[in-house]
This record gives sequence, C-alpha cells and structure tokens, in this order.
Amino acid sequence: MTTRAGDSQRVLHRLVRRELRLLAELSAWAPAGDAARSAALTRHADLLGRVLLGHHAMERNLLWPALLRALPADLADAARDRVTDWTARCAAVDNRLRDLSTAARQWAVAGTPSARDAFALTCLDLAAAVDAQTAAEERDLLPLLEAHLPTREWTAIAQAARPSLSPREQLTVLGLALEDADPAERARLLSGLGRGTRLVWRLAGRARYRAAVVRLRGAPPEH
Repeated sequence: MTTRAGDSQRVLHRLVRRELRLLAELSAWAPAGDAARSAALTRHADLLGRVLLGHHAMERNLLWPALLRALPADLADAARDRVTDWTARCAAVDNRLRDLSTAARQWAVAGTPSARDAFALTCLDLAAAVDAQTAAEERDLLPLLEAHLPTREWTAIAQAARPSLSPREQLTVLGLALEDADPAERARLLSGLGRGTRLVWRLAGRARYRAAVVRLRGAPPEH
C-alpha cells in the first residue's frame, strides 16, 4: 500500500541522492577561484544539509515513535531493532554532513582546485552514505509505516515538523521534491499542502524554481 507518508519519505530521499551527485558533478567542473560560482554551489549544499538534518530530527523525534506506538505487539520488538539500526546509520550521515560543511568553508576561503575537489569528493562520499541509509530505511521501515501508521498520525506529524527554511527555500525544496515524482506521487504530495502554498507554487513558485535550477545547473529541470 502506498501512502502520503511513504511518498514523502521516498521523494525526499530521491531528492537528496540526486542533488548530492549533481553537486559533485557541477563542482568538479566549476572554476576553483570563481567566488560567485562556489558560493552558489555551497549554498545549495547548505540547503540540502539543513533539509536532511531536519528530516532526520522529524523521523527521530516524531515519526518512528509514532510508528512504534501504532505497531501490534508482535512486530514492535523487531521494529525497535530496525529503528536502532536507522539511528546508527543516520548518525554516520550527520557526521558526513558536518564534513561537507567544513569542505564548503575551505573552498570558499581557499578558492583552490584542491579545495574544490575536496568539496566534490565529500559530496560523493555523503551521497554514498545516504544511498545506503535510505535503501535500508525503505526496505525495513517504510513497509511498516505504510501498513500501520494511520493517516491522521502522519498529518499531525507533517504539521508539527515545520522546517527552519525561508519561504523561498521551502518553494525550492518543493520543486526539487516534485522534479522526479511520478503523477501519483505529485498528486499526493500537493494534496498534503495548504491551499495557500499550492496557490503560491502555481502562480510564482514553479517559475522561480525553474529559474533557480537554470542558474545552478545551467539547464532547466527535466520535468
């Protein structure tokens, strides 16, 4: 069974995996001493880091506790073990996010090819860690989430987990999330937004997102 909660998890995982690998590719070709270009790329890395840290906090503090409460007794012990494994994997990812932040600052200060290459390689290292962590989560925890977490619980969690992002950043993340979503995922994700957010996205957010992607990647989003 596919649910809005499962869609939200998968789409965000896909977004982060894609963008980290794109960042590595874009950085590898960027002029090392171009301060404006390095600033654009490292700002995007910072946004991804904040999104991922906030996502992990939501899961750790709200989502998995709600899932464990909702599970029948015969599934709860195994699920706790899976959450423990998730916790360890996410701690490793969060450590790599700090490494990425350090690499970004070093590139900004030094402006050298070696600093640029270190940033690109750190993006790849983080992408690999996220690949492994999200694959385990999608295999071990999302089926339980989709089978047992009531829709009302997910709605309450989504409303409680307000991101610490500016309105413009929230629209950027929405665009990134929708970029690779299939029609059913798009419909479920958009239906979970407030009417005002959907209106802003339709009237201005989509065009602003497209322009931001062109500036970052040199090409418009594929969808």
